[in-house]
Amino acid sequence: MRIVLVGPPGAGKGTQAAFLAENLSIPHISTGDLFRANIGQQTELGKLAKSYMDKGDLVPDEVTIAMAKDRMEQADAVGGFLLDGFPRNVSQAEALDGMLGEGGMKLDAVLDLEVPEDEIVKRIAGRRICRKDSAHVFHATYNPPKTEGVCDVCGGELYQRDDDTEDTVRKRLEVYHTQTEPIIDYYRAQDLVVTIEALGKVDEVTARAMAALKVGE
Repeated sequence: MRIVLVGPPGAGKGTQAAFLAENLSIPHISTGDLFRANIGQQTELGKLAKSYMDKGDLVPDEVTIAMAKDRMEQADAVGGFLLDGFPRNVSQAEALDGMLGEGGMKLDAVLDLEVPEDEIVKRIAGRRICRKDSAHVFHATYNPPKTEGVCDVCGGELYQRDDDTEDTVRKRLEVYHTQTEPIIDYYRAQDLVVTIEALGKVDEVTARAMAALKVGE
């Protein structure tokens, strides 16, 4: 299957992508991983992307598209893939359609993870990270530490990242609504969108998605 996963920040895309890719036996291709791999391996595309990032500029669509094309042409993606973070706008969606069309392929579904905006703000703004070890993550509401402000694991100070504040989260949501959400209408016109309620336990959301994809029928 060839699937695009979309949803606002805080909807759990990364977590769901990993579970779905494993259940469907297809590679999970995330934009973040593409950038890290290309920059780390110092590919020509990676060097080009880094030149923009070092200046604080957005990486142009054509660079992101070229990275995605290269990854989708690798052997493990021949039988399908799950895209997470790409396409990010309608121009990228059109480019993806063009790439797939050249190979006589098409998308099977676009999974839209739906979470109420207030819940997203609550999820992200409540995160607290350990200064000693960033792998130790707590949540003010859903997974509070035994002692406020102190990591249960190592005793380090817990803090809120600058990009996790409520104001920043709402700005990120505005960017999503403006730039990425329009691809849902673009794909809806192709009858590809499957909307999934992304509230609840991780395995429950995964089960909903698998059922909506009619896998195993």
